[in-house]
Amino acid sequence: QASLKSGLDLRKVVQLPEGENLNDWIAVHVVDFFNRINLIYGTVSEYCTERTCPIMSGGLRYEYRWQDGEDYKKPTKLPALKYMTLLMDWIESLINDEDIFPTRIGVPFPKNFQQVVKKILSRLFRVFVHVYIHHFDSVCSMGAEAHINTCYKHYYYFITEFSLIDNSELEPLREMTERICT
Repeated sequence: QASLKSGLDLRKVVQLPEGENLNDWIAVHVVDFFNRINLIYGTVSEYCTERTCPIMSGGLRYEYRWQDGEDYKKPTKLPALKYMTLLMDWIESLINDEDIFPTRIGVPFPKNFQQVVKKILSRLFRVFVHVYIHHFDSVCSMGAEAHINTCYKHYYYFITEFSLIDNSELEPLREMTERICT
């Protein structure tokens, strides 16, 4: 339950400021969460090998299969490390695509922007699931428990504030979320 004591109310921090464009607000947060969650996974990646994590999962009840419509047209079982590499590359390509995440003032977001963002955030949630369920001992031994918990709380408050993930997707971490986010 440890978290960083920043003095900020993360529930309020995620709320859309008056006058701010919703898609701009979401885009900035998606990029930030991508960077932070990628960093979190990077801290445990040496423990996440094909031998230790032969399938991308969140315990025995949740298995995540990769599908990108290009190289993996059908949902495919992969080792967690391979899944994570594909995931981070896929997200990076999306956030660097000016047609999806425009950076120039006056360039509109595409009509399917929130649909794309929901898919990104849903898949990033799987990283939290895997790290918390399979690598939390490593996180704790590195002294990073407070950091990951704070990042998760920020992420959770954001996705719930804007209804960016279906509640059924959140089930793998429901009990933990109730403990640290309420």
